[in-house]
Amino acid sequence: MSDQKRVFLVDAFALIFRGYYAFIKNPRINSKGTDTSAILGFMNSLLDVIKRERPDHLAVCFDKGGSTDRVEMYTEYKANRDETPEAIKIAVPIIQDILKAMHIPIMVKAGYEADDVIGTLSKQAEKEGYKIFMVTPDKDFAQLVSENIFMYRPVFGGGYETWGIPEVQKKFEVTDPLQVIDFLGMMGDSSDNIPGLPGVGEKTAKKFLAQYGSMENLLANTHELKGKMKEKIEANGELGLLSKKLATIMLNVPVEFNAKDFEMSEPDTEKVSAIFQELEFRRLIDNFNKAFAVQSGTNQTETTSKDQKTKVIPKEETSAGAGQFSLFGANPSTTTKTEVVTEFSRKTAETTSHFYQSIASGMATKLFIKNLMNQSSVCFDTETTGIDPITAQLVGIAFSWKVNKGFYLPFPEDKDEAQVLIEQLRPFFEAEHIEKIGQNLKYDIKVLAKYNINVKGKLFDTMLAHYLINADMRHNMDVLAETYLNYSPISIETLIGKKGKNQLSMRDVPLDKQTEYAVEDADITLQLKEHFKNELGEANTQKLFDEIEIPLLRVLAAMELEGINLDKDFLNSLSEDLNTDIKSLESKIYIEAGEEFNIASPKQLGEILFDKMKLVDKPKKTKTGQYSTAEDVLSYLAKDHEIIQNILDFRGLSKLRSTYVDALPTQVKESTGRVHTDYMQTVAATGRLSSNNPNLQNIPIRTERGRQVRKAFIPRNEEYTLLAADYSQIELRIIAALSKEETMIEAFKNGEDIHASTASKVFDVPLNEVTREQRSNAKTVNFGIIYGVSAFGLSNQTNLSRGEAKELIDTYYETYPKLRKFMSEQVDFARDNGYVQTVLGRRRYLKDINSRNAVVRGAAERNAVNAPIQGSAADIIKLAMINIYNKLEAGNYKTKMLLQVHDELVFDVYKPELDTIKTLVKTEMENAYKLEVPLDVDLDTGNNWLEAH
Repeated sequence: MSDQKRVFLVDAFALIFRGYYAFIKNPRINSKGTDTSAILGFMNSLLDVIKRERPDHLAVCFDKGGSTDRVEMYTEYKANRDETPEAIKIAVPIIQDILKAMHIPIMVKAGYEADDVIGTLSKQAEKEGYKIFMVTPDKDFAQLVSENIFMYRPVFGGGYETWGIPEVQKKFEVTDPLQVIDFLGMMGDSSDNIPGLPGVGEKTAKKFLAQYGSMENLLANTHELKGKMKEKIEANGELGLLSKKLATIMLNVPVEFNAKDFEMSEPDTEKVSAIFQELEFRRLIDNFNKAFAVQSGTNQTETTSKDQKTKVIPKEETSAGAGQFSLFGANPSTTTKTEVVTEFSRKTAETTSHFYQSIASGMATKLFIKNLMNQSSVCFDTETTGIDPITAQLVGIAFSWKVNKGFYLPFPEDKDEAQVLIEQLRPFFEAEHIEKIGQNLKYDIKVLAKYNINVKGKLFDTMLAHYLINADMRHNMDVLAETYLNYSPISIETLIGKKGKNQLSMRDVPLDKQTEYAVEDADITLQLKEHFKNELGEANTQKLFDEIEIPLLRVLAAMELEGINLDKDFLNSLSEDLNTDIKSLESKIYIEAGEEFNIASPKQLGEILFDKMKLVDKPKKTKTGQYSTAEDVLSYLAKDHEIIQNILDFRGLSKLRSTYVDALPTQVKESTGRVHTDYMQTVAATGRLSSNNPNLQNIPIRTERGRQVRKAFIPRNEEYTLLAADYSQIELRIIAALSKEETMIEAFKNGEDIHASTASKVFDVPLNEVTREQRSNAKTVNFGIIYGVSAFGLSNQTNLSRGEAKELIDTYYETYPKLRKFMSEQVDFARDNGYVQTVLGRRRYLKDINSRNAVVRGAAERNAVNAPIQGSAADIIKLAMINIYNKLEAGNYKTKMLLQVHDELVFDVYKPELDTIKTLVKTEMENAYKLEVPLDVDLDTGNNWLEAH
C-alpha cells in the first residue's frame, strides 16, 4: 500500500444540490416544517466518503458570490440558472455549522467558484507530494486530472467511481486531460450558459479534438472544413475562444493548502449531536458514529441521569492491524475508540423515573381489572409473536392511563388458557364509556378479533392523529417520541435481534424485559395523545379525525380480516400463458436486434438499441454514463420502433407474472385460505388509501393480460357473487362542482358523455359528429388538466404534435374559463396560506409554493390543483365506506365489503341479498357527499372481479 497521503476536496454545492434533488419526490420535512433534504443528502454523501476512504486530509469547498472574472468576460455566464431553492439557502449555513463542529475546514473565497478553489488547492497539494481526490459529479473537473489528481465521482444508485488519466482519456476521447477544456469550449455548457461553437455537439467536438487537438488549432485550420459548419465556426471563432476561457478552471485563487489544517481530527461529538437532534436526524447519528469510530473493539459510554448529557469515554485498544482504520493517526498497534452517543440529551427508560409492573395471574389480575374498569381513558398495546395480525398470537397486553406508569399482563402460550384470560378483559374492551388509545390501533383490533373481542368505545390513534397534523412526516412511534417528547424508546432489536431466521419471538424474551418494552410503548403513546389532541384542533382537523379516519379504521380492520378468495388454479394456468407470450416476445426482439442478449439488463439493452441499432441520434444517458432505458424514455420511442414496443410489452408481462400471477398464491393465508391486503391510511398525503402485502390497487387494467389477473379473485362460494361499484368520473365531477364551471356541470346533469361533450366544444363539432379520436384526445385533456398536463406531455400521450397539443389545451381553457380561474385561485390560496384543502377540510401543506426555483415551485403548483380534487374524491369514498359498513352491520347482512381500489368498492354479496345490497351501495355512494354535480355509480356483478368490474 502506498505511503503517499491522500487529500479529499469536496465540491460542496454539487453534493448539496445532488442531495436535495435525490429527495425531491419525497422531501424530508421535520416537525417544524423545515425541509432538511439538502442537509441530509449532503451529510450522507460526506460521511460515506469518510467511511469508505478514511482520508488523511479533507476540506469542503464552497462558492461565494459566483465568478467575478467570468461574469466580466461574459455577462450572460450562468444567467439562465433558476433561483436557488429556499431549502438549499437554509441548508448552507447549517451544513457549515456541522462542518465546524466536525473540525473539517471550509474553503471559500468571495468572487470565486468552488471549482477554482478546488483546482488551486489540488495543484498546491500535488506539488507537496499528496494524492488529491476531488469529490464531485461535475465533469468539468476532468481537466484537472493528472498522475496525482483524481476525480472521485458519486454515481447514480450509490457508490463512487474514480477517474484518473485513462478514464478521462476514454470518456472524452482525448490524449491529455487538459483537452477537456477545449472539449467544453467547443460544445458549450447549457447549465453554465457557456455558448460554445454553434452546431458543435459532443460527437463533433470529439471528432475535432481527434483531428486538431485544440480549439486554437481548429480555428487555424477552418479552411479544411466544409459547408455550413465551416461558415459557423469561422463566424464564431471569438465565441469559441471565449467559451474555452469560461470553461477553464482557475488555478490562482488566493487560498493556501495547509496540510496541518486539513488533517482529519476528532469531531466535537456533542456539538454535532446537538445539531442533528435539532434537525431531527435520528439515523444520521448512527451513520456519523460508523464514520468516526474505529472499526474494532467495544465502545464504552457513561450517561448521567439528570441532564442526560453523555461523556465520551476513550478506550485504549490493541489489535493487529487496527491502525489502518484510524482516522486520527494513532499508533498502528494502539487505537483510541470513540463512541458517538446516539441519544445525546434525549430521555430514555434508564434516565426517566417510571413505574412499569407485570401483573401476576389470579387475584392480582382481578384487582388490576377492577382498577382498569374505573378509568375513563386507557392506552393499550398488544405484544404478539409476529407482525402479521392474521397469524400472530398474543404474548401480552400493556396498559397505561397515567404518565410514566403502566402495567403488563402476560398471556399464556396455550390458546385455550389465553382465551380464558382475554375473557376477563372483555368488559374493558367492550366498555363504551372507556376511551381506548393506541398507536396503529387497526393492528391491535385485528389481533383481538381473532380472540372474538370487539373493541368498542371512543378510539384515539396517535398515528392517524399525527398523519392529519403533518402528513409529510413519518408516523412510527419511535420518530414521534423522539420528535415530540425528546425520548428514545427501547429498540425492539435489542430484545429479539435483527430481522432474519435467527430473530427471536417476543415469547422468548424474559418477562421483565417484555414488561419494560411493552409498557413503555403504552406510556409513550399516552403522552403523544395528550400532545396531539390539542394540535388536531389547531389544524382544524378534529372533525376529519373523529368522523372519517377513526371510523374508517374499524371498517378497514373488518375488510382486512375478511380477505378475498383466490382461484390459484386459474393463476397457475395464466402463468403458463404468460411464459408462452414472454418467450414469443423474446424471439421477436432477438430477430429485430440481430442477436440474443439479456433484455432485462439496462446496459445490454441500451447498447443494442443505441450503439448497434442507432435508433436515435442523441440517446439520453443516466448519471453513470449508461444509456437510459427507463420507461418514459422508451415510451416516447415506441410509436416509431416495433422493437421498443415489444420490449415494453416484455417488461410489462414479466412484471405482471412476478408481481401478481406467481406471487399472489404465495400470499394466501393457510389459516383462512384467503388473501388479506393491508390498507394504509397514513401513506398518501392526499388522503388516498394505500394497499400493501399484496398491493391490490396497482393490478394493471389497461392491458388484456393485466385484466386477466382480476379473474383470479372470486366469491367465497356458489351462494355468493362479487359486486363492483365504481364512481364514474368522480374527479371530473368534483372539479366541475368546485370550479362552478356551468358548461361542464350541465353536461353531467344531462347525463352526457363528458368526454364527447368536451370534444364537441373544443373541436367545435356537433355532439353526434364527434370522432373516436377527438373523444380520446378530449378524455386525455380532461384527466390531464387535473395533473397539470403540458403540451409536451399531451403530445406524448396522443397522436397530436406539440403545436396541436398546445392549441387543444388553449382551446380547452377558453371553453372552460371558470375551471382555469379555479386552478389559479387554488395556487393563490396555497401561496397565501401554505396549504390547500379538500371538501372535508383535509389539508395538504405545500412548503415550496413560493419557491423561487421554477421546477420546485411548479411541482407545488400542480399539487395545489390536484390535491383538493384527488383528496376530495378520497374523502368521499371513505364516507361512503363508513356508511355502507354501518348499514351492513346494522342489518346483520351476510354480504361483506372486501376491497377498495381508489374509486371502486368490491363486495362479496350473498345472492338472496343482491337486489337490496345493490340499492344500498348505490344510494350510499351517490349520497355520501352533496355536490352541485350529481355523483354517479356504476354497478356490475360476476363470478370473478373482472366480470364484475
